[in-house]
Amino acid sequence: MFKLVFKQFKSKSTSPDLTEVVRIDDSVVKGIDQQHSDNNIVQRILFSNVESLQTMPGIKSPKDWRSYTLTNHPGIIVIRNPFSERGRRYWIARCLRDYPRTPNIVNLNERLFDESIRSDWWKQLSLCSDANEFQRIKSAMRWTTFGYHHNWDTKIYDEEMQSPFPEDFNSLCRLFAQALGYSDFKPEAAIVNYYPLGSTLSGHTDHSEPNKSAPLFSFSFGQTAIFLIGGRTLEEKPTAIYLQCGDVMIMSGESRLCYHAVPRIIKTQTSATLTLINEDVDDVDIGTNSMDKDLFHDVGNPQFWEPFSSYMDDSRVNINVRQVLNPGELKL
Repeated sequence: MFKLVFKQFKSKSTSPDLTEVVRIDDSVVKGIDQQHSDNNIVQRILFSNVESLQTMPGIKSPKDWRSYTLTNHPGIIVIRNPFSERGRRYWIARCLRDYPRTPNIVNLNERLFDESIRSDWWKQLSLCSDANEFQRIKSAMRWTTFGYHHNWDTKIYDEEMQSPFPEDFNSLCRLFAQALGYSDFKPEAAIVNYYPLGSTLSGHTDHSEPNKSAPLFSFSFGQTAIFLIGGRTLEEKPTAIYLQCGDVMIMSGESRLCYHAVPRIIKTQTSATLTLINEDVDDVDIGTNSMDKDLFHDVGNPQFWEPFSSYMDDSRVNINVRQVLNPGELKL
């Protein structure tokens, strides 16, 4: 059943029927906390004790987050865009400019791309003046990993295969984990997926981590994805939901080991190159979050932001984060 639904949404020969795709903001409206439909129940949830959380620049106050769960998929939580516009831009720029750099690992084949591109993809893309070569370099980038690197051949993590986990992103993950009550969550492995329009991610489960009880965190930016969340087997029919720019999705509890996939990317966002106003970023307190204050400032400059905006005009970027080690373990 899962594969059939995936093929229906993926099909390029016909326009798929999107009427059953859950658009969370439309499912919970006008103060109604719960809406029933034929296939799903969307329920508004509130986090307790978030007033004491120390937030980060570019993140809305946790008390203002709009958070939901699918009650037919216990453990799935979606926080609808808790980022400010500048916050979204900051993390997009980090994903495109910084995270594909060495020593992080990228998917680019060494036979097709030289070391300069594989070690600093965004820089070389920005320097490329040939339209065909630009498109080749752009579309080839599909993922980069940092922290513990997953070995795609053996399907395991290796203590000898890891790169530093960015401190600012560590702080971001811990902020959301603490809001959900996972005070001991430690982000240890991340993959940034780059989705051009027309690309997909087949159905799978994330089960390579020794720690299978800690939640998975997923951050979406750019164009909208249709996301399928199923059950523990491929026989169960999945639910399709929209994940939009800025959404944070958490797979916890029963959903942690469920099948999921991305069968389709839909263009819904338009370019944004205007200067961000009404923000005095010079006085922003980065605090202990290790954020790049210069980058946080620069993403408000239309000239600086334009290449990032152009890339996101036909792409989605998604960061998936997980804890690898069990509590108390220092290494694999």
